[in-house]
Amino acid sequence: MRKIALFFAAALMTVGAGAQQTNTADDLPDIGSPAQALLTLEDERQIGRMVVRGLRDQDQILDDPEVAEYVQSLGARLSSEAHDGAQKFTFFTVKDRTINAFALPGGFIGVNAGLVLETRNESELAGVVAHEIAHVTQRHIARSIAAQSRSSLVSTAAMLAAILLGAAAGGGDGAMAGVAAAQSLAIQQQISFTRENETEADRVGLGILARSGFDPEGMPQFFETMSRLAGSSELNIPEMLRTHPVTSTRIAETKERADQLAITPMPDSISYALSRERLRVLSTPAGKDPQEYYAAVIKNEPDASSAQVYGQALAMMMSGNADKAIPIFRRLRDADPTIMQYHTALGQAQLKAGQGKASIETLEKARELFPRNVAVTVRYAETLMQSGDAKTAHEILLDLFNVVPPTPEQARLTALAANAAGDVADSYYYMSEYHLMSGDLPLSINQLQLALAVPKITSVQRARFQARLEEVQQAMPKRGARRASSGQPRLQGMN
Repeated sequence: MRKIALFFAAALMTVGAGAQQTNTADDLPDIGSPAQALLTLEDERQIGRMVVRGLRDQDQILDDPEVAEYVQSLGARLSSEAHDGAQKFTFFTVKDRTINAFALPGGFIGVNAGLVLETRNESELAGVVAHEIAHVTQRHIARSIAAQSRSSLVSTAAMLAAILLGAAAGGGDGAMAGVAAAQSLAIQQQISFTRENETEADRVGLGILARSGFDPEGMPQFFETMSRLAGSSELNIPEMLRTHPVTSTRIAETKERADQLAITPMPDSISYALSRERLRVLSTPAGKDPQEYYAAVIKNEPDASSAQVYGQALAMMMSGNADKAIPIFRRLRDADPTIMQYHTALGQAQLKAGQGKASIETLEKARELFPRNVAVTVRYAETLMQSGDAKTAHEILLDLFNVVPPTPEQARLTALAANAAGDVADSYYYMSEYHLMSGDLPLSINQLQLALAVPKITSVQRARFQARLEEVQQAMPKRGARRASSGQPRLQGMN
């Protein structure tokens, strides 16, 4: 199922690679009326949400708050320099260890764990993400659909939905046939226009990379890595090379452009190094022990980097040796208390070792140092809930997510905390947000209706729930909104 889901993402990018262009390599394209007439930004967002929901349903998305915070912050740093204020971006991590990254309609950008692990520095990772951001800002997907005269939003969405349904049903011939159909529709234009799209994304991405303070050499350096991997007889061709072909000419052109961007890049962040080790542990294939990797690369702890020591302790914790990981995390935290990840890892290890009180104390101190930090707050809420204090967990999550938009899983955690604390109405409300962010508007409406039906809700709650209900209903297609508001039975697959 994992391969089908990622193959589907690649098929979507294949469609996105077919945009017809008439501009020269040095001019920005006209990305106005043709694409927008067919797909508005909100149309693209709806399709993107649908795809992400399919990946989430198949358990492909890594919902780890520390990693998610780093990937989102990296993406935000880059996208803020993309000069496209109308475009929203959402960055997420895929559990798969294959080397890949992909852009979806609506600004959803996925980064595989394998890509992060293959990069040698933060600028290489940022170069790939900047390239994908450029695919979005230049609207390559919408433009490819506009280039296919018989395509439409309805047929495109139906095709993508069919592929997703086939994958969700267990894959097989139906899902693979859907992917093959998607590829065959775009294959001719892929041959004709892939190079133009990739050249444009390289050029625009390099500008984003440099303006964000990263080394622009990171992009051609990683292309060289990909080229070496493609030439290795011991490795399968990385999925990224299937959708983003790398040639010697492309590497040379990108390096020449990067050389012209004379900047002094900032050093790699510690969050990059720590997230890389965290992903190494969390993406370890089933049946393998991540401790084996660290036993091989770390012969003597004093000679290891702090990130490697952090990864080694994470491997211990995830392998059932949390008690042995606690003193390592404590040493790391005490040596540098400014690193948020050391605090949350120590709190996690203490909780896993059955030291709930110590975990609460650790994470309370972390909240003082990192107020309204998402990872700290989520780990603290998890500890509080396991310690029987759902009320406080609910309160701190509300305090955070009234300021910082939650991810779908964080919205779900808030709903669980609200329910455990006895606030049923708020539980329905946050489950509505969970379904809304997952692209399931009918179920979101249903949860809001349940929230409004809870006896003795406050006037403030009623006004908030009603306003949100009207907002979601307005976003629904007219027929779908009437069906949802009338209480007619939903399809079984919507449960």
